Amino acid sequence: MATTPEATVAHGPIEVEWVGGSEFEAERRGAPKMRIDGHATSAPSPFDALLAALATCAATDVVSILQKQRTPVERLHVRVEAQRVQATPRRLAAAVLHFTIRASGTTAAKAARAVELSITKYCSVRSSLSAAAAVTWTVALEP
Repeated sequence: MATTPEATVAHGPIEVEWVGGSEFEAERRGAPKMRIDGHATSAPSPFDALLAALATCAATDVVSILQKQRTPVERLHVRVEAQRVQATPRRLAAAVLHFTIRASGTTAAKAARAVELSITKYCSVRSSLSAAAAVTWTVALEP
């Protein structure tokens, strides 16, 4: 059965410049540079940057969803625990995103639903990962 290709839109190019050793600077024209260190000694590693991108993408959506529910976020923290495949390439096997949220007026159910929608529907970073890499989550509300 043939599938119809999805419509696409161009994303601005990312430039990566070798700084020395295992260090690189990445940037999109007009945006801040980001240092990445292949050995994670002076900056996040590429894999750390991937996990941070996943958490940030999901968190951005959660903030937006809760704002639309008129329960603005006062504090949001995400801790990511990940498992990697042992064989090369050591790709992401699974990740758990632990959200801690403070948002006046929200309920545990609304916060959990916001996180679920973010990860399963809106987060483009999650959608770009292999479907074989399980991404799950927990949600805790702060008073």
